[in-house]
Amino acid sequence: MSLNLNKNLEQSVAKYAERSAYVFGDQSVTYEELNRQVQCCASGLSTHGIGKGDKVAILLGNAPEFIIAYYGILHLGAAVVPINPTYTSEEIAYILNNSQAKAVIAIPGLEPVLTSLKDKLPTLKLAVYTGDVQAGFAWKQLMEAGRDYIESALMNEDDLAVILYTSGTTGKPKGAMLSHRNMATNAHSVGELFELSHEDRIVTVLPMFHVYCMTVCLNGPIAAGATILVVPKFSPADVVKTIREQQATMFAGVPTMYNFLLQFSGATAEDFASIRKCAAGGASLPVEVLYKFEEKYKVHVNEGYGLSEASPVTAFNPLRGLRKPGSIGVDIPNVTNKVVDTYGNEVPRGEVGELIVQGPNVMMGYLGMPEATEASLRDGWLYTGDLAKMDEDGYIFIVDRLKDMIIVGGFNVYPREVEEVLYQHPAIFEAAVVGVPDQNYGETVKAFVVCKDESLTMNDLLQFCQDKLAKYKLPKIVEFMSELPKNSSGKTMRRVLREQA
Repeated sequence: MSLNLNKNLEQSVAKYAERSAYVFGDQSVTYEELNRQVQCCASGLSTHGIGKGDKVAILLGNAPEFIIAYYGILHLGAAVVPINPTYTSEEIAYILNNSQAKAVIAIPGLEPVLTSLKDKLPTLKLAVYTGDVQAGFAWKQLMEAGRDYIESALMNEDDLAVILYTSGTTGKPKGAMLSHRNMATNAHSVGELFELSHEDRIVTVLPMFHVYCMTVCLNGPIAAGATILVVPKFSPADVVKTIREQQATMFAGVPTMYNFLLQFSGATAEDFASIRKCAAGGASLPVEVLYKFEEKYKVHVNEGYGLSEASPVTAFNPLRGLRKPGSIGVDIPNVTNKVVDTYGNEVPRGEVGELIVQGPNVMMGYLGMPEATEASLRDGWLYTGDLAKMDEDGYIFIVDRLKDMIIVGGFNVYPREVEEVLYQHPAIFEAAVVGVPDQNYGETVKAFVVCKDESLTMNDLLQFCQDKLAKYKLPKIVEFMSELPKNSSGKTMRRVLREQA
């Protein structure tokens, strides 16, 4: 097993040169061609001074350029910083500065944003755009400039591969540092779990900048020599069409996607005939949705669990053997999960405690945040902050989120982050945010506010927030209150708010 993402690609190129690495629309690219594209990207970046140890951000949606850029950056020994391209300029600026990104590869629509941020980004030397640009550097130019063969950098398994930003409870995102060993071992574990082979064709509609997609739909399949079926944006019709026309063998999605596919009237079990496995993660899949989906499409859906700090997968219901709906399954290969009390002692089976994880997939730490790192990594274990229980068979059930995280369509939203923005409004006296059930997205954001101005409306607040928060983080419901419920120490009681929400 290679502990280097570069080597995984090189080995698949050597074994499966003429097989399809990815399909995008009517474009099918072999592993040999992908390798050539990766070489061009790496060579092009190197002509601009990008090399080992540098950080390069990717602000792209699902497209071939993401795959090429991802492996091109790694080829140089640089680290990838994936960023959601729908983030606001404030969010983008924070991550680029915090990671000290030297270059960025972005969608053309972000050119005005990045240009306006230029003076605030001292380390950024190069911005490349994957389309028509006004004054920036075009992807086509980068690829044409990179015609020289460039050797893959000599990488140690502990060298930094990816920095994944996860929203922090303090309001500022934390950069989880993931090494080649972290990412590559998790890719292999996922490959082993799902029995991935070069015959597989994986529907890749999860956002590529999200770690779930990165491991399950990119790194895992590439290590196995499988084919990545790139779907730019989720729509039930596009997913069904891709499965049917490309004879896809695997689909990975979040509960929201399963819900929309279930409600889609334009598909039958016949469309899913080629699918041998469906994977669900990102949030809990309602058991009712799981059963109805399986009944409609005649496929098995296996649920699992992961988090950015663990590259991300730690548990999954096994491909063969016992599957327990509502459970996140058991340990995946090479990873150990445990449920402990506040002192780190394992609790008896069936009792609730905090889920902790150990394995080669666990992050090196948070970039520039030693205290946060010490709080999360203790005695070789990653403390997830999620409350769980384990049954007698070792199957894990997530009970609640210790960190009050809200999951909207598979994306993480932390209440504090939204509250920080609400508090910036001059009329807001107090604010608290909780997640409430949503039929389509699993959860949505609800804000409880106490304000000084009685004329303030929900629309006023949303307008104020929309330039400061990504769309999925915006409160969809706002309830105005005379005061927030508090305990004896003056702390807002979210539990009470959730109950009345």
